[in-house]
Amino acid sequence: MVQQQIEQHLQQAFSPSVLEVNNESHMHSVPENSETHFRVVLVSDAFAGKRSVARHQAVYAVLKDELQGPVHALALHTYTPDEWQARAQAAPDSPDCLGGSKADAQ
Repeated sequence: MVQQQIEQHLQQAFSPSVLEVNNESHMHSVPENSETHFRVVLVSDAFAGKRSVARHQAVYAVLKDELQGPVHALALHTYTPDEWQARAQAAPDSPDCLGGSKADAQ
């Protein structure tokens, strides 16, 4: 449900040519079926002339309710269509989680 909300809000706000919202909660120390950690790839003309920080701030503003509630982590990969083409239409993978408390237990 959270994933669909994120997709809907980003679609409405940015009219992206590419939108990928991946629930990566399973990669973290959270209960099964959680919706707390997401990776977003967002390609939009709306990012033209904006630096990465401004792009991320725009996404955070659109997703403010989700970020105040269920979403704990949001990995953002924001591009213009030209930047996306120059990257061969690929965004970096998320790193493996160190596990927070799992790492402390070692």
